[in-house]
Amino acid sequence: MTEPVAAVRQVPCPGCKGPSLFGPGNPWRPFCSQRCRSADLGAWASERFRVPAAAPTEDESRPPGS
Repeated sequence: MTEPVAAVRQVPCPGCKGPSLFGPGNPWRPFCSQRCRSADLGAWASERFRVPAAAPTEDESRPPGS
């Protein structure tokens, strides 16, 4: 008797939003290709993915006990 083959899920690529196979056969998962994975890494390296935050006040920027 043969074992059932697990179905490979298809997810949207975070880069191009196209279909991407999410399984061991895709070395770039969850991305669809090396191009999309590299573009995402470049965006992180250039700090395009930042969380907006307010600048610290003068009291917050001083070390405790100063």
